[in-house]
Amino acid sequence: MERRGFIKKLGLGSTVLSLSGGLSMGALAKNQKAATFNMDFAPHFGMFRNSAPGGIEDELRFMADQGFRSLEDNGLLGRSVADQEMIGKLLSELNMRMGVFVIDGGDNWKVSLATGKQEFLDTFLATCRKSVEVAKRVNAKWMTVVPGYFERNLPLGIQTANVVEALKRGSEILEPHGLTMVLEPLSDNPDLFLRHADQTFMICKAVDSPACKILYDVYHMQRNEGNLIATMEKTWDEIAYIQIGDNPGRKEPGTGEIHYGNVFKYIHEKGFDGILGMEHGNAFPGKEGEEALIEAYRKVDIS
Repeated sequence: MERRGFIKKLGLGSTVLSLSGGLSMGALAKNQKAATFNMDFAPHFGMFRNSAPGGIEDELRFMADQGFRSLEDNGLLGRSVADQEMIGKLLSELNMRMGVFVIDGGDNWKVSLATGKQEFLDTFLATCRKSVEVAKRVNAKWMTVVPGYFERNLPLGIQTANVVEALKRGSEILEPHGLTMVLEPLSDNPDLFLRHADQTFMICKAVDSPACKILYDVYHMQRNEGNLIATMEKTWDEIAYIQIGDNPGRKEPGTGEIHYGNVFKYIHEKGFDGILGMEHGNAFPGKEGEEALIEAYRKVDIS
């Protein structure tokens, strides 16, 4: 999720080539079709603002032209109905899928669901109901949920029970529509209640609904616990959505320490046919940086 800034350089061999013109600038030319990615990587708006400066419609068409098959838009819930309808119509026209948007009624970044207080539950459930209508406009299936911060005055077990109860209620709203909230353990700060894959796995098992699964963000999990493939294996049957970002820096694959070639190989061999959200920044600015980003994904795409 786009909550903080990012910085780090790309692996030098390919980057120097990219920025010196070794990559074809035509690869980013609007209206020029590129090969479709085998893995379903999903960019977000703003990632290609220099190559497609005409707004979100222009950028979405550009994504499709570059071979991307899905879109993420964390802030979709806050867009106008007209924009939501336009995005949904264009996704259908381009034969693209909608990835996650965030269920956020204003309580995600403070103490909320862990308290068990009715006011926070009411806001969460109202936002779930609103999210159902938004999901219909864009044909979305997955929505990110963040339970907020720890309530330090309550034992951890009580907090967990409060969160589970809230998610059960949310699942009752989403499940009849075939929608799935995906719980995202995060690394942004130590006050966040949901931080680890095993904790999220336990909560999903307790909620016991197809409408409540795990969003495994590789960047956050590398920061919080590492041992990525082994951890994914242990929690795999609750993982419904995956997000990408290298560490440190939270940029595209190849800019940090994570061996995304091996990670994607594992995901591919598991038969994952879901979306892999590109929830990170660009390592370099401008059109050249956008071209380098696309080339980085070409390198790690699994056939």
